[in-house]
Amino acid sequence: METHFWYILPDEVQNTTLLDRYIELLSPCERENVFSMHGNHLRKQALLARALVRTTIARYQINCQVNPRSLKFKKNIYGKPEVEWPIFDDWDPPALNFNISHTSSLIACGVTVNSPIGVDVEEKQRRLKSDILSFAHRYFSPREVETLTMILDPEVRRQEFIKLWTLKESYVKALGRGFSAAPFKTFTIQFRAGTKGGRHLSQKLDYE
Repeated sequence: METHFWYILPDEVQNTTLLDRYIELLSPCERENVFSMHGNHLRKQALLARALVRTTIARYQINCQVNPRSLKFKKNIYGKPEVEWPIFDDWDPPALNFNISHTSSLIACGVTVNSPIGVDVEEKQRRLKSDILSFAHRYFSPREVETLTMILDPEVRRQEFIKLWTLKESYVKALGRGFSAAPFKTFTIQFRAGTKGGRHLSQKLDYE
């Protein structure tokens, strides 16, 4: 019942030797994808994301040593990445689940066992070109729109919008079925007061 959260701050990784070592961990397809990115920043971000996944997953092999370079991945029918474990007669692959998300300043990977997981990170200073409530009416449930409407402070409303968007994105990614199979409007995320005055996500998800 644990969730492990691993992350990289791209701006803190400046050692070119280390970056070259990360390149060696990638599959030919992953390398091609990295080098196809336009701009050094995007290439570095893509490289660190793949290196984080490989080095993180390799840490969880308790009964056998796995080289991060040897790991193989596949995607389910909705495009969610999964580990493609090798088949051995005397070894049962771990029921490991992972998910990754990144912004320009943070790359995050969440890991669970026997439980689906979805991760989403957003820039705290993210701004919307359109009005927040207009945008929310397009994507959020009526109850969530009502919650945002009751917040009069524009900055607090923006922060709550980003929080809701991040949680909804994470939930859809945990389902692993893609946005088209689980539109944001079809479920509602509710908050409840924490024991120390904080707020956290209720385990209950209300469906419209």
